[in-house]
Amino acid sequence: MDKVLYLAMSGARENMRSQQAHANNLANATTTGFKADFAQARAMQVEGDGYASRVYAMAERPGTDMSSGTMMQTGRSMDVAIDGDGWMAVIDANGNEAYTRQGELQINQFNQLVTRSGDLVMGNGGIPITLPPFEKLDIGGDGTITIRPAGEAATELAILDQIKLVNPEPGQLFKGVDGMMHSGNNQPLLPANEVKIRSGFLESSNVNSISELTSVIDLARQFEMHVKMMKTAEDNSSAAARILSLQ
Repeated sequence: MDKVLYLAMSGARENMRSQQAHANNLANATTTGFKADFAQARAMQVEGDGYASRVYAMAERPGTDMSSGTMMQTGRSMDVAIDGDGWMAVIDANGNEAYTRQGELQINQFNQLVTRSGDLVMGNGGIPITLPPFEKLDIGGDGTITIRPAGEAATELAILDQIKLVNPEPGQLFKGVDGMMHSGNNQPLLPANEVKIRSGFLESSNVNSISELTSVIDLARQFEMHVKMMKTAEDNSSAAARILSLQ
């Protein structure tokens, strides 16, 4: 295969992969607690026989932007936002412990506390939080869940459980394909008492929509340039074939 054609093709392919990362960030600009993915490219040498004179750019997602989003007041008692560093522990679709900052908590048909995505919220006891019938629910700054049981007087309060909050070391978590954060080998992290939450608030996405849109436009222009290079390589090949046919 012509080297120019190969490099242009690989460049167009990697542009598409970078587009996926930025498009995903842009699509989640309004998703509660979403953390944007970084995207970058690095030079990779083309392997093969002969002198190593060609390199191409390989797109990759080297990490996740862990900066906090903006606090949005909702006034809903079951909306919570992590105040500063830290994560809330949930159970993912595979039954492993995962971590999120999506704080729109709800109650499913089994009276279990879940996120908006339906992931079970984990208590400090290592099991999902199940709620009995209640008149009122409050979530304290340390994640403690206090309820007024159904049918009880206003003064009858019961501490039910405590949401598991963790504060891992930098680089200890990575984002999975489900959009949540995971630890290496899915090993559960220890609860961190210093992590605080704010009830009645939600954390917005930390995506910079203008920056992401600019990147999408820039990558689209680069893709067009690679397509033009492939067309040029095809024209050169056709011209060479015509010249050889005259011999």
